[in-house]
Amino acid sequence: MLYHRLGQTLINYRKKEGLTIRQFAEQSGISTSLISQIERGQANPSLSVLQLLAQALNVPLYTLFVNEINYESLISRKKTRKKIYRKDNNHIVKDVLTPDFMKTYIKLLMMELNPHTSTTDSEYVHSDKEEIAVVTRGRVIVQLDGHEFILDEGDVVRVPPNVKHHFENKSSETIQVLFVLTPAIL
Repeated sequence: MLYHRLGQTLINYRKKEGLTIRQFAEQSGISTSLISQIERGQANPSLSVLQLLAQALNVPLYTLFVNEINYESLISRKKTRKKIYRKDNNHIVKDVLTPDFMKTYIKLLMMELNPHTSTTDSEYVHSDKEEIAVVTRGRVIVQLDGHEFILDEGDVVRVPPNVKHHFENKSSETIQVLFVLTPAIL
């Protein structure tokens, strides 16, 4: 799984710089075939190769590994979520929903998932956007890169770019999930 994330990170940086694999190979001194294998998650590059790639992209080496994910940190539980109160503490002014602070353009979508159905037969992945999903009615199962979590009404999940995911309704009730989508920040 680490090699897949590393490959996606390299692709994102390379595309951000507007480089083809051939141009990237020339700048880094690494063969196009090795770069292609690394980007597809099919190679285990040495530290010296990673240093050359980072130098060619003009980024610090550690940024190639920033995509490590603590999947539990992607869940914001309603019962443990931070709340902002008025001075008198009598009622909530804001319920902080997002697990992370975001500065992006936002799209909202409401999904109704019928009983005993899922969003897709396989997992779905966005390479160009990030999403936040809020369970507004019912209970849903979310899978993130094969890790399964049960979300109850009011729970929130953050799905970063390039994380394979899907939602499943195993109940006999229709559920609702509110999605907040943003462009990916590279």
